[in-house]
Amino acid sequence: MQFRPQGVCSQMINVELDGDTIKSVQFVGGCAGNTQGVARLVEGMNVDEAIARIEGIQCGFKPTSCPDQLAKALRMAKAQEN
Repeated sequence: MQFRPQGVCSQMINVELDGDTIKSVQFVGGCAGNTQGVARLVEGMNVDEAIARIEGIQCGFKPTSCPDQLAKALRMAKAQEN
């Protein structure tokens, strides 16, 4: 599933689930080290656990962040799976 984030530097987040498990995450754009790190940390994790850990994180003075946008992408991907 492709998700177009809002209010952050990354332009796209690609998410693949295997049931309730995050199979892969790829950010397009954004701070490469941070986005690659977040993507690797959540791979293999339960979707709900990942959302609980990263939802609401802010980037500086922005009301959102790449991890927060990933939480939104995961919610959307989970809804599409069901």
